[in-house]
Amino acid sequence: MSRKHLSHVVAGALAAVLIATSAPAAEKKYDPGATDTQIKIGNIAPYSGPASAYGISGRTAAAYFRMVNDEGGINGRKIEFVSYDDGFSPPKAVEQVRKLVESDEVLFIYQSVGTPSNAAIQKFLNARKVPQLFVASNATRWGNPERFPWTIGWQPNFQSEGRAYAKYILKNYPNSKIAVLWQNDDGGKDQLKGLRDGLGSRASMIVADASFELSEPTIDAHLARLKSSGADIFVAWSTPKASAQAIRKLAELDWKPTFFLGSISSSVASVLRPAGLENAKGIISNAYLKDPVDPTWRNDPEIRSWNAFMDKYLPDGDKADRVTVYGYAVAATLVEILKRCNDDLTRENVMRQATTIKDLTVPMLLPGIKINTSPTDYFPVEQMQLIRFDGQRWQPLDELVDAEVGSSNTN
Repeated sequence: MSRKHLSHVVAGALAAVLIATSAPAAEKKYDPGATDTQIKIGNIAPYSGPASAYGISGRTAAAYFRMVNDEGGINGRKIEFVSYDDGFSPPKAVEQVRKLVESDEVLFIYQSVGTPSNAAIQKFLNARKVPQLFVASNATRWGNPERFPWTIGWQPNFQSEGRAYAKYILKNYPNSKIAVLWQNDDGGKDQLKGLRDGLGSRASMIVADASFELSEPTIDAHLARLKSSGADIFVAWSTPKASAQAIRKLAELDWKPTFFLGSISSSVASVLRPAGLENAKGIISNAYLKDPVDPTWRNDPEIRSWNAFMDKYLPDGDKADRVTVYGYAVAATLVEILKRCNDDLTRENVMRQATTIKDLTVPMLLPGIKINTSPTDYFPVEQMQLIRFDGQRWQPLDELVDAEVGSSNTN
């Protein structure tokens, strides 16, 4: 090769390098709450009031994000988690969420707790096009993209749970009479609807039902009336406080029906133990997460990682409280979503990533359960397993149940 030709080759290569290095990087896109160094997330939880047992969900999320930050953050950005107490009061929820969006300028609202509070803030957030991500409620209304495209749930919904119980009852107790206690809100109505729909032509098996208000100091009168119906199956969908009351009261009444308990109140720490473990023996519920106190998972790598997390970041948390497991799994899902956003941290892209998940597995989900969403399916987790309490821990009853309701909900 001649010296002249060689100089042309070198010059051409140098020019190519200069062009490559001078090309602009992919444009970064931010909405309020996102910068080169930070992602600000808003949350409300009942740290006080009648559902304060759920306050641990906010504390778990805060602990998880501290761990993420210690490990370097997400794509180089640290998470700022701003969480306020709403006391499980819808008016207070609206006040706090307005503050988060308008004053704190968070990128989105994450894991807000409870059906009433979330229903109260849903229209505001959708009107502002602020994502209401992974709502901490099993109500079916969080999976309605046509009316509320900026709201998405996470866990199996209440109607799915009701259908799963109905299927088990029809198979194992086809001649029984059913009494139902349900909280008077959208979630309670969803649960009762799922049970009725699941029973189908046998819905007349439900011989009595009673709704209660969250503000009621006791549900004793409702339980006495339900017992008088002659039912031999009792289904309770209620908050932890009311569920613990129900378990104790059934023992006092010496009423021993087959007892189905909603998954939101299946925590050994906050419900079964206060109610008396012996009183809770035989209760049937459902699960989609690993139980860290179950010896089955003693050597499971995910359980070991969860235990390490609890020891370091939430040392005063109760490892028997399944709400902490739930908060851990949901936070892992969010971190995956934010990683996929890369440098496009706009509210629109956050929502796009959250609604295009394909076969995602996150720590603490039961084996075989995967997260899937689409622009027309806002129900991320749609499988569960029925479980029975043996007096010390929950034991599996059946294989996984696909409890999909679908995306045609119009609540």
